[in-house]
This record gives sequence, structure tokens and C-alpha cells, in this order.
Amino acid sequence: MQRPNLINKPRFVQRLQWVIDPVGYMESAAQQYPDIFSAEVVGSGDGRLVFVNHPQAIEEILTNDRKKFSAPGEANKILQPFVGNYSVFMLEGEHHKRQRQLMMPSFHGDRMRAYGELICNISKQVFSKLAKNQPFSARSVTQQISQEVILQIVFGLTQGERCQQLKHLLTKMLDAFGSPVTSSSLFFPLLQNLGAWSPWGRFLRQRQQIDELIYAEIAERRKKGHSGGIDILSLLMSATDEKGQAMTPQQLRDELMTLLVAGYETTASAMAWGLYWLHKQPQVREKLLDELDAMGDHPEAMSIFRLPYLSAVCYESLRITPVAMLTFPRLVQQTVELLGHKLEPGIQVVGCIYLLHHREDLYPQHQQFKPERFLDRQFSPYEFMPFGGGVRRCLGEALALFEIKLVLATIVSNYQLALADDQPETPRRRGITLAPNRGVKMLILA
Repeated sequence: MQRPNLINKPRFVQRLQWVIDPVGYMESAAQQYPDIFSAEVVGSGDGRLVFVNHPQAIEEILTNDRKKFSAPGEANKILQPFVGNYSVFMLEGEHHKRQRQLMMPSFHGDRMRAYGELICNISKQVFSKLAKNQPFSARSVTQQISQEVILQIVFGLTQGERCQQLKHLLTKMLDAFGSPVTSSSLFFPLLQNLGAWSPWGRFLRQRQQIDELIYAEIAERRKKGHSGGIDILSLLMSATDEKGQAMTPQQLRDELMTLLVAGYETTASAMAWGLYWLHKQPQVREKLLDELDAMGDHPEAMSIFRLPYLSAVCYESLRITPVAMLTFPRLVQQTVELLGHKLEPGIQVVGCIYLLHHREDLYPQHQQFKPERFLDRQFSPYEFMPFGGGVRRCLGEALALFEIKLVLATIVSNYQLALADDQPETPRRRGITLAPNRGVKMLILA
């Protein structure tokens, strides 16, 4: 089957480069083929993906009817060990539509208001434990904040043995894929067959323990009655479809794991990147402080969320250092033409978020951090898409942006920070996402 602009390197070499240095791999390929290229980088099917970073072509892929492109495609199965078979990540058609409809009310604006004070308090609690003038990893600290937000807002857990066990296990499980080397088992299936004491074997044991805790929490909630809670688990347990059917325990478990995978690691990295750019360019931080100071002593969370310059800072951080590299894969259903290339049925296509965000024609001086570009221009959903697009756009986008903005505003307003050294941060693989390579080393100044 012919593919457009196939990268001329051995499959093993491509896959290795994709795992170890995905940014370098994408940038090198785009220099040769700027808008569309075919790569042999995944472990399922024939291993080939067509990368597209032209905004109009991405729009066609993501908004076309299912007669031409369907989802999720073989490449999406990399997420199945984490989220299970009933996650919105894995479902298609009516099943996917039903699950999204059941989950959407949990992320309504009214719900966000209830979470605002909680997010700000968690940020202050975590930062209050840091010693002054002692280097710390901003990525580790934002991971603690993100974890507490997930446990309290998604799982509804604030204390107790189950809460402590989940904290411990979630950190261990996701840290198991914290570097390109440890992420290799996601892309090389042979590494998943090395026995119970291999990294993959440990991951499976940790996942099983997490599952037992989640199922125990669901069973306990059902026994006691779960109505009235504002946490997302309570809302999901109360949700019913048009036939009056609620989610099964398996579906609840899979959606909780989906929210965990989509919202824990990614948000932690996004907040760490935001802190890096704010302190890499002090004039940006000062301008943001002026905007925050103008709000008075006790601004309301939704008012902070709507601040234009804070929003521009967050958007520019998500543009220049996006956490997600690719959209969900689409499978070509019938012969189509895209950017002058014929795509045959069975070909898997992805929108490349990283390369899209670094197109010089969209973002002049794309390597420079310039929040003003988001004040000067409105970008379409297919020019700026840190949360994906189409019917599979991230369900938790509203909560993630709310959390990122409130955490950054709280930290900048209450603490005087500085980067611990002049070494630049670069993105590196962390599982299926991009995170700061050095973790963003910082200091709280006395």
C-alpha cells in the first residue's frame, strides 16, 4: 500500500528515534516533507502512520464524516493497557457518543466554580512545604498539585487509607514511563513479554492494585448512596443515558483511568512549562503580575480564568511546548485525496500537534515565547489545538485550562520564584506525552 512521502529509514531505526527523541524525529521529517509524511513508528498493523500538520488538511480529517475517516485506528491501542476497552479513547460510533454525553455534564461551567477555591488551596498547601532558597523540581511539585486535584475533584478522596494507597500507586505507575527508555515498552511489544519482574510486569501489578481500589470505592459509594457529591466520580455514577441506564463498574473504572491518564501527567507538565516560561522571560511575569494585582485582594476564580493576558500566557506555553504530540489516529475508510496525495483504505492518519504549533506561516518566530500573538489574532481550532480536535477533542479541556490558569496565578501572586540555573529546558518523551527534560529546576527566594 503506497504512502505519501515515506521516510526512507529502516523501521527499527525510525521507531527507536520516535521513542528516544520524538521532537527531533518530527522536525527532521518536516524539513524534508513540510506538510505530510509517512512514518513507521507504531507497533501495531504495519507500523505506519501518516503525519499531517497542515491546518486545512487536519480540519478535513477531524470533521469529515465516518465514510472517509473513522476512529480510533490500530495505533490508538497503545492506550488500552491504561484505560481499558470501555474508555472514550477506545470506543467508536454510537458507543463513543453515549459515553461522551454521560461525561460532559461533569465539566460544565457551574461545576468549575465549585472547584476553584479547592485548586487554589491545594496549590498553596503544596508550595508552603517547600524550603526557601533550596532547588526543587517544578515538574515534581506541579505533579503533586495535579495528583491532589485528581484525587479530590475526580475521585472525591481527601484522606483515609484508600486515598493514601492511590497516591502511592498512581505516582509509581505513571513514573514507570517517565523517560524515553522506560517508555520503550509502550512501543516495542516484545518488551511486554519479559516476565513478572520486568518494568511491564511491575506496571501490570500496580494497575491491578489500582483497579482493586477503584472498584472498592465504586462499590462502597453504591452501598452508601452517591448522590449529592460534586466530585466527578459521584456525577458519573449518577449519570444515565436516554434509556435510563447508568455506567457499569467497568465503564466507570475505565473512564476514571481515562481522566487520570489525560489529566494528571499532562496538566502537571503544562503547569511546569508555564512556570518555566514565566521565569525565563521576567517581563512576561511582570506583565502578568500587573494584571493579577489589578484584580484586588480576593478575586473570584472565574474572573481569574477569564483574564486575557493570563490566558495568552497559558495558550502560548501550550503552543510552544505542547504536551500532546498527536491527535487520535483516524483510519481511512475509502480512497481520499489529501494535500495532493491519494490515501487508500486502511491507512492511519494523525494530526501532528507539535509541528502544527511550530509552523512559521502560522506562528512567525515560532521558537520565541510571545503571549501577545494570542491577543493579536484569533486562531482556528485547527491552527491551535493543544487538546486535540473534532469529536475526540479532550473532554477535560475546561477543567485542565481552569486548573492551569488558577495554579499559575496562585503561585505567581504568592511566591517569588526564580530558575535555579541558566540551562534551557527542552521537551522529552514521558510515556506518550512531552515533559520538561530537566523538570524545571527552581528556587523560592527568601
